[in-house]
Amino acid sequence: MPHLGDAVFAGAARFAGVFVLLLLGAIIVVLAIGGLQAFRAFGPAFLISTDWDPVQMVFGAAVPVFGTLATSVLALIMAVPLSFGIAVYLTELAPAWVRRPVGTAIELLAAIPSIIYGMWGFFVIVPIMAQWIQPHVIDTFDGIPVLEDLFAGPPFGTGLFTAALILAIMIVPFIAATMRDVFETVPAVYKESAYGVGCTMWEVMRSIVIPYTRTSVVGGIMLGLGRALGETMAVTFVIGNTNRIATSLFGPGNTIASIVALEFPESQAGSLKLSALLALGFILFVISFIVLAISRLLLRPRLKG
Repeated sequence: MPHLGDAVFAGAARFAGVFVLLLLGAIIVVLAIGGLQAFRAFGPAFLISTDWDPVQMVFGAAVPVFGTLATSVLALIMAVPLSFGIAVYLTELAPAWVRRPVGTAIELLAAIPSIIYGMWGFFVIVPIMAQWIQPHVIDTFDGIPVLEDLFAGPPFGTGLFTAALILAIMIVPFIAATMRDVFETVPAVYKESAYGVGCTMWEVMRSIVIPYTRTSVVGGIMLGLGRALGETMAVTFVIGNTNRIATSLFGPGNTIASIVALEFPESQAGSLKLSALLALGFILFVISFIVLAISRLLLRPRLKG
């Protein structure tokens, strides 16, 4: 009987692993076949074209690809330092009676539906950006080379920066929770030894904690990046939904997920537009795969060790 149980368990585990691979393969095949019409019609130019004209049936992926990468990278730039600070506070500085409620509050942020973030961003953050932040930033950097172009444009409140800000708030719980959990796994004797020889808290975090937890920290950051790359409704509310590459962080734009969400319901089965949207989905999958591959390369020295 124990041997039967082991066989059943092994078979179930094997089925689960194979099922994931089959499901992933099915998604890739559906997206690739669905986007084949667009790739044949526009060729490699589909990837670099900024045109998106459903009337003329001319489509290009450059604008949503740029918007996806720009908002995701900006979101990481904002979210990673904040998440690191939260994790350090919860593991090193916060009193014991504070750690649980603050940690629970951070985790609850991950449970909020994305459309709620989008509505909150549109009705709260966008007016604040339009009335207070963007006008002040534009005036401050006016006349300064590079910065005046980077933060130029009318202060509508929407745009790439606002979308990245909302994304940063959305991915902070994932990254912060991962960092907190792995920081707590560092043996206390390591940190106490470092403090004993006179290291500061920053030196302990930089030389002891981060190297010890590097693999998991990078994994948490990649988890947050994956969430940012595929976010749909929250970005759709605040990015401006304009099919052009913004030259300013305050300019409107589009992402792959937002343009698919907006235009997929209007696409007819078998149309070139539907094929272009499916091709965008395939490109988003490729981007996610590249991000995962880069993360594995970053971890390779640790894995070999």
